[in-house]
This record gives sequence, C-alpha cells and structure tokens, in this order.
Amino acid sequence: MVDAYTRLVRTAPGRALAARTGLPRPSHLPRRAERPQPVLDPVVVLGSGEGAEQITGTLLGWGADVRRRFAETEHPGSVVIVLDAIERPEDIGPLVLPLAEAMRGLAAGARVVTVSRPAAGQDPSRDAARGGVEGFVRSLGHEMRRGSTANGLLVADGVALDAPSVTGALRFLLSARSAFVDGQLLRIDAAGAALPESWEAPLAGRTALVTGAARGIGAAIARTLAADGARVVLLDVTAAGTELARLANELRGVPVQLDVTAADAGDRLAAFLRERGLRLDIVVLNAGITRDRMFANMAPDRWDPVIAVNIASQISLMRDLLAADAPAAEASGSADAPAAADASAAGRSAAAPVLGDELRVVSLASTSGIAGNRGQSNYAASKAGVMAFVEALAGQLEERGGTANAVAPGFIETEMTRKIPPLQREVARRISSLQQGGLPVDVAEAVAFLASGPAGGVRGQTLRVCGQHMVGR
Repeated sequence: MVDAYTRLVRTAPGRALAARTGLPRPSHLPRRAERPQPVLDPVVVLGSGEGAEQITGTLLGWGADVRRRFAETEHPGSVVIVLDAIERPEDIGPLVLPLAEAMRGLAAGARVVTVSRPAAGQDPSRDAARGGVEGFVRSLGHEMRRGSTANGLLVADGVALDAPSVTGALRFLLSARSAFVDGQLLRIDAAGAALPESWEAPLAGRTALVTGAARGIGAAIARTLAADGARVVLLDVTAAGTELARLANELRGVPVQLDVTAADAGDRLAAFLRERGLRLDIVVLNAGITRDRMFANMAPDRWDPVIAVNIASQISLMRDLLAADAPAAEASGSADAPAAADASAAGRSAAAPVLGDELRVVSLASTSGIAGNRGQSNYAASKAGVMAFVEALAGQLEERGGTANAVAPGFIETEMTRKIPPLQREVARRISSLQQGGLPVDVAEAVAFLASGPAGGVRGQTLRVCGQHMVGR
C-alpha cells in the first residue's frame, strides 16, 4: 500500500523534483515477506567484555556474518552496540563514535540496535551514562536514512545478554519485522521463557484470541499470528459477521460474534471457549473506535462509546476471564483433588481453565494516548488508559508467568486514516523519521513479538510502532 506522493517520488522525474526542492523522499521499507532472514548481514558488534561476547554468540548462532570492526566490511547491514558496562557519560563516546564514520556506508534498510542497562536510581554517574544512551538512540533514529532504523534494548541488571528475552527482542529489532519501529527503547525486566523450537513458527501450539478481528489492523494481526503457527479465535460484532466468517475460513480459525461492551461479554466468551475445548495462550485486545470532535463540542454520545469500547471493555473482559479461571486454578491445586475427580462431566467442563499459564496479553494503544491529538480528547483518554491498564495487569499476571503489554501505532494506512482530511493526512505521513505511513502488518508484527514466549521478560511496556513520530491514530 503506497500512497500517490510516494509513488511519484520513486519515479525518475519525481526523484529529481524532490531533490531540487528538498521534499521528503520516503524509502522502500522491506517487510518480512521480502526479507525473511533474521538479520541483514554483515553485522558489526561494537563493545567489549562478557556482554559483547554473549551478543556475538547469539548472532553466530543464527548463522550471521559477524564482524567486530567497521574496517572489516564496506557496507554493514546491521550494527549492535553493547553498552551494558558503562559507568560514566564519558564511556559512551568511545563505543558509539566508530559508527559515525560508517553511517554513510550503511546498507539500505540497515538496523542499529544498542544494548544497555536502564537507570536504577542508585549511582548518579552510572545512571547519567545509562540515560545518555536513551537520548543517543532517539536522536540517531531521526538521522537514519534509506529505510534504516535505530532502536535500543534496556536490559535490567542481573539479566544476561544471552537470555531468551534479550535474544527474542534483538531478533525482532534486527529483522524486517520491525520495519516501522524507530527511535524506541524496549525494557526487558526478566530472562523470559525458553526460545521457540522453530523461529519460523514461534507460536506453534498456541491459541490466540483477537478482538475486532474482522478487518484492518485486527485482520492483519490475526493473519500474522496464524502465519507464526497460532490457532486463532476471531471476535467481532455481529455486523461484521460476513467479513469475520471469510477471515475465519481463510485462516481455519474460530469465529465469535460478540459485542465486547455487553455486560456479560466475558462470561459468554468463557462459556464459548469451554464449549469448544479452547484455552487461550494469547489475548489481543484490538477492538476500538473513534468519535472525533473538538472538546468544546464533545458530548456523551461521542465520549461514552469510545471509552466503553477502547478501554472499559478490555478491563471487564480480562477481569471476567481471570475470574472464570480462578475456580479451576484453585481446584487443580487444592487438597480436595480426589473429590474434584468425582465431579460430573458437566462440572469438570464448567471448571475447565480458559487461560494458559504463561498468558500473553497485548492491547492496542495509540500515540494519541502519549502525545494527545487535536479533536481526540476522548480517544486519547481511552488509549492512555490502555497503557496504564497493561502496566497494572502485568503485575497481576506475573505470578502465573504471564505478561501484559501494549502496542501504540502512529499513522497507519487504514480505512480509518483514509478519512482524515488530505492535507492533515499528508503531514501525518511525512513528519515521521521514515517519512511515510506504516502498514497494518507493522502493528501485527509487533503484536506477534510481544505474544511470543521470549517476550516473557517484557512486562507492562508500550511499544510504539510509529516510524518515530507523535501524530495520533
């Protein structure tokens, strides 16, 4: 999906015009279908010490062509800068400045990823150095060219740099799956679960629910999860029944027609899952609507439905699913197991768990919830609520090995954004570092990463998929 302006500036006359006038020249962004390999070779690893050796070992394990100096390669495809041991702000320069001389030689679509530790509020000098890395990454993201990106991993003290959670996040950020993620820092708080048996099907054997699945970003998420091996349960309102059935047939998924704002939505969903013998390992809370209006003209008929669908339904759905699971969890761990075994078949069915032990919840937020957006006070309130919700939910799920995180899309080319006035739409596309809108698949890839086993070390985070800009939607 390429907009008219981008098509123009990719022609010879358009390139010449853009070069003369200084107009944006968006680069082609390869996605997974075009560049399926985990890393663009050759990879230069900067840094020394145990952390750098662990990262190097990980890359070599993927079959990557790893170098330790820029002098060893003319056009690096990827650069990993390991800064986990810095103690003073003065330590940053010697590690990152070798990249400065190599910037112009980076391959198109290159990836730069820093690996550092988050500030811990203990040592002023060390925390200043660690905070400085974040500023460096965000600025570098704005300077990348030809579809290249710069991002960072903030790995908590005590987590080894070859832990599954670090490996999974590094693989995501270095691959084409992160095409529209730029200038972001993802925090990893724990080692995470084991790596998948197959990187080609990392969600094999897992069951995923996607709400608002019939079209747009929801459909892209469902397709991506299915491509990664998951069995998908597709939920949407009755009005979207035809599209829902078509997608379910395409993906061999299970359709559910349900209004997530209904008071009994969670109970009905739990009953449906038990009836089908399904247990959810992944829950993607994607259902959302907009009712834009300047706040001076805002009324309950525009405010209330947005809050109801975008955040209140997420809270109630997860509350009810967790509550439905509670009796099963208590029974399975109680001393009355023999008595439970004598229960009728109907009783056992009613107590069957509906959620997996290492549940992954991924909720859809928005950059509007981070920076706000003119005419979207209701939408921004709902999406800011989503980000706070997953942070709290992550704490509740941690004991059972689960996680909750959010993905915050920026400007994504969808039916919704096609309704934005043309001039505003063009501005929203061009002000990002990548100078173009993202695609629904970009959001879906981020969701799939956070839904994976190795993402178990990412908790209560919001990952922006916005090409590094702050325009809402």
